[in-house]
Amino acid sequence: MRIGFIGLGNMGGPMATNLQKAGHELIVNDIDEAKTAPHREAGATWADTPEEVARQAPIVLTSLPGPAEVEEVALGPQGLSLGLQPGSVYADLSTGSPTRIRQVAERIEALGAHMLDAPVSGGTIGAEQGTLAVMVGGDQEVFEAMRPVFDAIGTGVSYVGPIGSGTVAKLVHNSITLTTRVVVQEGMTLAVKAGVAPGVMLQVLWDAAFGKQTLLRQIPDVVFKGDFETPRFSLRLAHKDVSLGQELAQEMGAPMELAAMAKRVMEEGIGRGWGEWDNLATFMLAEERAGIEVRE
Repeated sequence: MRIGFIGLGNMGGPMATNLQKAGHELIVNDIDEAKTAPHREAGATWADTPEEVARQAPIVLTSLPGPAEVEEVALGPQGLSLGLQPGSVYADLSTGSPTRIRQVAERIEALGAHMLDAPVSGGTIGAEQGTLAVMVGGDQEVFEAMRPVFDAIGTGVSYVGPIGSGTVAKLVHNSITLTTRVVVQEGMTLAVKAGVAPGVMLQVLWDAAFGKQTLLRQIPDVVFKGDFETPRFSLRLAHKDVSLGQELAQEMGAPMELAAMAKRVMEEGIGRGWGEWDNLATFMLAEERAGIEVRE
């Protein structure tokens, strides 16, 4: 298939690479043209604007920082809406706002094109390995037609429901996951303060019901080594996702108080200058308050 891909950053770049490995022809665009170099070397074609991407490709994917960027790329000057043809498909892989995604989709659908929201989960490692979870909202027939594209970037592809549903699922997932991280930070720190070795406490968590969580695989490499500055999933992006989850909770009248507390912890970490560090950097706040370090 000929696919347009806009946004070739830490997540988008590896996803685009996997699409090329699967045999798809890419038309690429990014605000930083240098990020497209590996893909052009592998045969991708550069397009100057999102509009031009849409004119050249019947399928367009975007992987962007947030709702504002999605709206700009989709609807702004030289945006996708000026180039999309009737019957073409636009799938946004970003984590955004369900309300704003539906607003964008309404404009796209009015052109006779289709839109899916398809946020992904699995981090940069999942993007590189092609093992992402992909949560898709939109018309189910369009989803089925797009299934080969999603299968090229992920191994856990799910149809969630109407447009916006994929984003709802992603925000709920991330709110649960990232709130849990803050609780684990406090619990691990308490265990060490009370005399339990970090590795022993981690093994207890592994062996008990909590041990199935992927978070525990990250603690030894990040926390025990104190390697917070290397971002697997940055604190800034984690904060963005929890903030969007809070917006959704307010819209739905379903408060998430623990997630709100986790958001405040993340904001404190960002205030320390850790926004581009790994989201587990907030572990250092718990350590600081307890007067110890969780290291091995």
